[in-house]
Amino acid sequence: QVQLVESGGGLVQPGGSLRLSCQSSVNINDMYSMAWYRQPPGKQREWVASISIGGLITYADSVKDRFHIGRDRLKSTIFLEMSRLKPEDTGAYICAAGGSAGILAYGQGTQVTVSS
Repeated sequence: QVQLVESGGGLVQPGGSLRLSCQSSVNINDMYSMAWYRQPPGKQREWVASISIGGLITYADSVKDRFHIGRDRLKSTIFLEMSRLKPEDTGAYICAAGGSAGILAYGQGTQVTVSS
């Protein structure tokens, strides 16, 4: 069973940056894909970015050119580097591990608040 633990959230001013990390209990090289989602206050969860086992990276239009997803295969960790943050980026950021048939597990999330 895959367990995912996120870290790195916090309070940041608009225009600032944060780096989130997600530690997997299993080898991420065995995962079909890894992804970040977020859930803004009072809204549904939305997909943010993904990285496939082959290294293909995709982003939601709302974060493209501001966020960067990456991975450390040796540490079974993925990260999300966020820059030029906006208040609408506020939410719980959730790591996910994907298999060929869909999401296998979500983490508990780490809170990101963008406010002055």
